[in-house]
Amino acid sequence: MPAARPDVVDFLLTRRSRPAKTLVAPGPDRAALAPLLTAALRVPDHGKLEPWRLIVLERGALDRLAETVAERGAALGLDEATIAKQAQAFSASPCCVAVIAAPKPSAKIPQIEQLHSAGAACLSLLNAALASGWGANWLTGWAAHDRTFLTEALALGADETVAGFVHIGTETSTPPERPRPDVATLTQWMDR
Repeated sequence: MPAARPDVVDFLLTRRSRPAKTLVAPGPDRAALAPLLTAALRVPDHGKLEPWRLIVLERGALDRLAETVAERGAALGLDEATIAKQAQAFSASPCCVAVIAAPKPSAKIPQIEQLHSAGAACLSLLNAALASGWGANWLTGWAAHDRTFLTEALALGADETVAGFVHIGTETSTPPERPRPDVATLTQWMDR
């Protein structure tokens, strides 16, 4: 039996994402980001397919994506507030990692399990960043679901999607605790 890790359990019971709009520079540099990326990919991966990949969006890429979002949003006829919110997510981010769901053909591992693995990579990256003292938030937004944006701005393949954009930086304020789900009402116990 492995040794208990009450400090880890306590972290998981008290973890709290930080609103992306409260994150400022500096974000982690490449050396600080390396163990976070390693932790991100230490997730359940049935069949060892590695159905995900990571794109680290540095300052130049974030600025380019903010401009691309503005152009693409206008082409789609989106309202200015919707476009501005998505553009700001990139332009104001100190560091962002796009977790890409990249499912592989498999007769044994359904695509949904591979997508869940990519979601697990998002959460592992988020938790690794928080546990390392950074502020972090997992977002998507309309651009994450726009095939033209994904293809032209991020060069994703036809079968690839964004599982999440994980923004990481220095937090400027600790958010208040928010109501949490009632475990008892959301849990069913079956004894047979």
